[in-house]
Amino acid sequence: MIYSEQNRLSVQKRGSIEVICGSMFSGKTEELIRRLKRAQFAKQSVEIFKPKIDTRYSEDEVVSHDKNSIRSTPVESSGSILLMSNDVDVIGIDEAQFFDEGLVEVCNALADQGIRVIVAGLDMDYRGVPFGPMPGLCAIAEDVYKVHAICVRCGSLAYVSHRLVDSDKRVLLGETLEYEPICRDCFREAGVK
Repeated sequence: MIYSEQNRLSVQKRGSIEVICGSMFSGKTEELIRRLKRAQFAKQSVEIFKPKIDTRYSEDEVVSHDKNSIRSTPVESSGSILLMSNDVDVIGIDEAQFFDEGLVEVCNALADQGIRVIVAGLDMDYRGVPFGPMPGLCAIAEDVYKVHAICVRCGSLAYVSHRLVDSDKRVLLGETLEYEPICRDCFREAGVK
């Protein structure tokens, strides 16, 4: 079958949603950066967003725990992503769990416009409860890629990010001093409610 230039372009511009999820220290951001850098290498136009509250490593870069990084635009809300996403092929969104529930519709709208949307975020909070817009994103995504850290207590696949500090705030930015990846059994033994 012979395709015209018009058909070839429409095939290239099929939108989709990819979700990368798991616990802390599982490589979510590293995988997001890897996919976005591959798209840049393929000369696709890429735009990356992260929540403005995430300033752990950088204010204007998405940075993995192993210090890989890529330039990003910090935004206050999911609606800003839609407003700032003109003429791009691929959109990356890190720490999606910190965004408002509108992120699900924003990602759907972007994919409907022919944009490849790659989203990374925690699937559960420190209590083992689905986190923010992540369940909705997993439901509408064409591809859900769950990555796992290793349980620091027993060596099994980690299930959740266990909080080590005394706080009941749902959103508490942190790293190895505040969280550890643990498996389901160790989580149950820890008695977290």
